[in-house]
Amino acid sequence: MGSLVGLGFGLGALLIWSSFALPSDPRPRKASRRLEDLLGRAGLSGVAPRGIVLLCAASGLAATLVIQVVSRAFPVALAFGLIAAYLPIAVVTGRARRRQREFAEVWPEAVDNLASAVRAGMSLPEALAALSSRGPEPLRAAFQRFALDYQVSGRFAESLDRLKAELADPVGDRVVEGLRIAREVGGGELGRLLRNLSTYLRDDARTRSELESRQAWTVNGARLAVAAPWLVLFLLCFQPEVIARYSSTAGAAVLLGGATCCLVAYRLMIRIGRLPTERRLLA
Repeated sequence: MGSLVGLGFGLGALLIWSSFALPSDPRPRKASRRLEDLLGRAGLSGVAPRGIVLLCAASGLAATLVIQVVSRAFPVALAFGLIAAYLPIAVVTGRARRRQREFAEVWPEAVDNLASAVRAGMSLPEALAALSSRGPEPLRAAFQRFALDYQVSGRFAESLDRLKAELADPVGDRVVEGLRIAREVGGGELGRLLRNLSTYLRDDARTRSELESRQAWTVNGARLAVAAPWLVLFLLCFQPEVIARYSSTAGAAVLLGGATCCLVAYRLMIRIGRLPTERRLLA
């Protein structure tokens, strides 16, 4: 008995020592990193990934309790709880997509403003800081923080890094890296680089807009096809004698099979109609 007590005490002491002495892995988990990137692209970099996870859990639990009270069928309540738990992620994803589309539309105007400022004799940091007042409205807040950061630190490269991290935009990465190279190399090619970049961004935005308008019917059709059976199931929750059939094992199996078919069909249709997405440079 004494040896077991001694072994337990030694094991506990070893665990306490290892928690302080052994180095921990500073790298974030892959899922946490992915969620952090999603929040950054949505303009919610101030929100911690743990907060959105807790929101998903709270939404799912609340929906499960409400549907359970209404329908008295736990498999149905669990299904709607899982749907509600995914809703915050879907909202953040939609916000990130809209923000990226909005940035892609205004970047050519911002690059034109930079080219005009450089032609007028302004330095590159001054031209970037001027976008905080003269640039497109969606980009002004980021360039205001860049101007303040550069004014305080005087380090152009580090200010560009923080600007790129705050924008979290593939087009913004290309613009920032192009400006960084132009700043480091020097010479009189900056104006030509900005004009060429503006032309390229306009052509790219126009082409992508046309493709997205043609793709919209596929995406909307997929969403409608997936949402329709679950809307019918929600309406059936108010008929206890009908919805009670899903409380059985066979009913739960039918519900699971329908959910699997909806998920696979939706992902397949979205993948078929998906446009290639740009990846961030050196993020």
